[in-house]
Amino acid sequence: MIATEIQVPFIDFLNSFKQTLKSVFYEKADIKKFIRERGFPSHVLRDIMATNPFSVAIPEKYGGRGGKTKENLGILDAASYESLPLSLMFGINMGLFLGPVAKYAGEAVKGDIFKRFLNKQNMGGLMITEPDYGSDALNMHTSYVRRGSGYHINGVKHWQGLTGMADYWLMASRQKLENGDLSRNIDFFICDVQQPEQHIEVEEYYNNIGLYPIPYGKNKIDIQVPAEYKLHPESTGLKLMMDLLHRSRFQFPGMAIGFIRRMLDDAIQHTNARVIKGKPLMALDQVKHQVAGIQNAFTVSSAMCARSAEFSGIEHDLSTSTVEANTMKAYVTDLMHQSAQTLTQLSGANGYKMENVASRGIVDSRPFQVFEGSNEMLYTQISEMVLKMMGRLKKMNLSEFLKDYNLTRNAADYFDSLLDFKIDLGLPQRKQVGLGKIVSRIVAADYVASLGARGFREDLIRDSFETIKQEVSSLVSSFKHSPGVSPVENYNERSSWLDFC
Repeated sequence: MIATEIQVPFIDFLNSFKQTLKSVFYEKADIKKFIRERGFPSHVLRDIMATNPFSVAIPEKYGGRGGKTKENLGILDAASYESLPLSLMFGINMGLFLGPVAKYAGEAVKGDIFKRFLNKQNMGGLMITEPDYGSDALNMHTSYVRRGSGYHINGVKHWQGLTGMADYWLMASRQKLENGDLSRNIDFFICDVQQPEQHIEVEEYYNNIGLYPIPYGKNKIDIQVPAEYKLHPESTGLKLMMDLLHRSRFQFPGMAIGFIRRMLDDAIQHTNARVIKGKPLMALDQVKHQVAGIQNAFTVSSAMCARSAEFSGIEHDLSTSTVEANTMKAYVTDLMHQSAQTLTQLSGANGYKMENVASRGIVDSRPFQVFEGSNEMLYTQISEMVLKMMGRLKKMNLSEFLKDYNLTRNAADYFDSLLDFKIDLGLPQRKQVGLGKIVSRIVAADYVASLGARGFREDLIRDSFETIKQEVSSLVSSFKHSPGVSPVENYNERSSWLDFC
């Protein structure tokens, strides 16, 4: 074992970690005073990393706590309650680097990597996205060729969290064939930037408007990587990538739950303390409705964490778990942003201060709806998967299908009257997004039902079902009646209001 603290019960490890966060953010320093700075102050990050938070993602044989998903999510939860950027920093390291290394890297390289994470507070990230291709990863142009005892990788990557800060990268690239074409498959390599031949040049740092502590930028790739640093897929590199990305999406509820609980705690505290005309804000019906929306987000994200803890460990193959992975990422990040918007509204003028946790939360949670696949794209993929299954089963009534679908059968009856209609296989893309949203809410309701069956408090479960049902009703109405409106690109002709007065 590397350190004695990793042998303590997780609850003690977690409580110690939480106490360190309170100390560095509110006692040794004031998070409100450095929130406008790029990066965390060095002494703040040093003290946080001294708790060895990444040990939860490292196998026991290498000195870690075992890579248990429950513990990973617990650390993300605790971090996001105090700082969403800190939780994302942890998520990048644990979900996009340490997890894939533990599952797919060769034994010859794991030991040194994990030792540096535990003893030297190293960090690692993932490089997939390129300037010209964005979410179109299958067409990436970063390429590699075999050279001597290793590989030469060349290309350009951008918008990687921890740009210029990470010590390791997982580098995605395509093999350049003898005829100059690029293979359709994608391979992954571990890049150790501390080695001269693996140094990555940062061409530009981006001036991101939120998530200030995390550097983003544009990276020039021209590196030599030893052969043993290539990941070993169980079948194809594409399947490895989908397993990796889906597992990462399963950890989004861990980053969301603490953030949402913070929004809920602050909303309850503020609306009870703020008195208008002799009564607290919470006495107003509309305010109760708004706070209940954040409460639903808390319940849904709790249910998602419970599901993720059981199903998304590296021992599972998640490459085909598109509907679940996309549901977790898209729906929970929508809930994060909505919760921050609600708290900002409830906070009045104070919500417009940069140091306010709600307004900061709006900016910091917004990119969660974009990175690792924009939510519109993920909802479309959910719809495509469901439509394929419905077509194959020749069961086009949405309610009938969801009652038999393994991800929704425990909740579909509750929404029966809303979902009793037939689906056309030839849906336009905007309606595919709508259908994906509907299905994601029913999948989430199934998670909530499962959590309730385990003894989670009944009033939260009941209220969550009612809130989800109200949202599904609105989504179904929009789905059924959404007109095919398209933008008028030459709208300037005869459209100045001044001419009609």
